[in-house]
Amino acid sequence: MSDYVVDARDLTKVYQMGDVEVHALRGLSIKIKRGEVMSIMGPSGSGKSTLMNTLGCLDRPTSGDYLLDGESVAELDDDQLADIRNRKVGFIFQTFNLLPRATAMANVELPMRYAGVTEGRSQRAQAALETVGLGDRVHHRPNELSGGQQQRVAIARALINNPAIVMADEPTGNLDTKSGDEIMKLLLGLNEEQGVTLIIVTHDPEIAARTNRIVTIRDGRVED
Repeated sequence: MSDYVVDARDLTKVYQMGDVEVHALRGLSIKIKRGEVMSIMGPSGSGKSTLMNTLGCLDRPTSGDYLLDGESVAELDDDQLADIRNRKVGFIFQTFNLLPRATAMANVELPMRYAGVTEGRSQRAQAALETVGLGDRVHHRPNELSGGQQQRVAIARALINNPAIVMADEPTGNLDTKSGDEIMKLLLGLNEEQGVTLIIVTHDPEIAARTNRIVTIRDGRVED
């Protein structure tokens, strides 16, 4: 097994906007070690979101090689990408992205449903919610939870399939300072206790400073 859970080489991504070609990634290479906590920073339009979508298997590069947890994913079709995304990537979004009519437990169970897991689903979801401090909120819906609690549900959902990487896109962006600090402590604690590989996309230098490594993207490349 490789030390690197992410090994991306010479990634390019070209979008066609009418007659104009937009080069979002320009030969970008990045390696991320298993168990690392890394932040990705860069100005708007730098390629951060494109890189996150590529590393998270939401999109494929125009060219280049990408090994995720030892599997080559750069040339997979949409169904194959969806499968590896569900097995190997956990997502945490700024806006939580919870199903509004579903309970915390049902939201956490979703990735297991997609993966075809039938046995022990509710027990695993309960345990995940207890891990993030919400053992007493399993039957609450999102509108009955604070922003910080909703983000904890999203973290439990991201971890439920034991992914190779967890991608967090501005995970504290919609939270007050105290809740944001609690979410960061929770994420860093999960990294220490469970060895979760964490990739945080952020504009906040204070958040980035709490990670092991900061990678800055500019003009579709890693800035030295």
